[in-house]
Amino acid sequence: MFDVDNFLNDSVRLIKDQIVGNAIVACSGGLDSTIVAIVANQAVGPRSTAVFVDTGFIRIGEKEKTESIFKKFNLNYRIIDAADQFFTGLKGVTDPEKKRKIIGKTFIDVFEQFATEIEAKTLLQGTIAPDWIESGGGVRDVIKSHHNVGGLPEKMNLKLIEPLRDLYKDEVREVAKHLGLESNKQPFPGPGLSVRLMGEVTRDRITVLKEATRIVEEEVEGHFKNNRPWQYFAVLLSEKTTGVHGDSRTYGDTVAIRMFETNDAMSGTFSRPDWQFLEHLSVKITNRIKSVNRVVYDITNKPPATIEWE
Repeated sequence: MFDVDNFLNDSVRLIKDQIVGNAIVACSGGLDSTIVAIVANQAVGPRSTAVFVDTGFIRIGEKEKTESIFKKFNLNYRIIDAADQFFTGLKGVTDPEKKRKIIGKTFIDVFEQFATEIEAKTLLQGTIAPDWIESGGGVRDVIKSHHNVGGLPEKMNLKLIEPLRDLYKDEVREVAKHLGLESNKQPFPGPGLSVRLMGEVTRDRITVLKEATRIVEEEVEGHFKNNRPWQYFAVLLSEKTTGVHGDSRTYGDTVAIRMFETNDAMSGTFSRPDWQFLEHLSVKITNRIKSVNRVVYDITNKPPATIEWE
């Protein structure tokens, strides 16, 4: 049976034993990496710096929310704007595996540059069991290369520590609750909205997806006061479809909505909201985002699909 206190005590000892000098924590603001940042602070105090990278693929308000968490827990932190670097790296790239590997390498480039600045030799990150299981290796097939596992370059200048490596999402939520974090906060992928955008990642397309994401999250959180889905988000498809706006033909974007139920992120089922709510979402998205003329709902379980689309 999972014991939160034992896990936290063991993690603090692990970090104390393995960190020499300064360290940086790759912190996206999600539960996994935030837990690592808090535990690292408990272990070595200001010798650890939580680093939030604005890739350009984050949600509206994400940076501000993450900074408020850093301040709440009195963490030493730095926010780095590297959007230009990420967009440049993904220019012309459409293959999802290539996207993830480029994003993983770009993160490491940013971290290593900052590590040189503060003379850090160690990188901590919030890798959990589903990340390395799905990324393959040995006899395991690659389902998708998580940016923090399969997306890492073969050679790094930083020593890597992953305190949550053997945990699943249900256990992560237990730890988060114990630490006073919002334990029911939905997961958000490290590569951000770039893996919820099919095809090439551009600033214009990310802008559309950011607004669709805000609508889905606000409406779901307002509608489901209790029993909120485990995860809920928008996806921007690469295909355009024909529609009608007033009396005119349109050829616009298609947004897919994904709402999902699971305990451990290894398997699960699509959510079954009422049709009226889905219609409400569709109308709101197509009214507010003029480039979108079609909304579809994903009714696929895991397996055969993964939770994220890429």
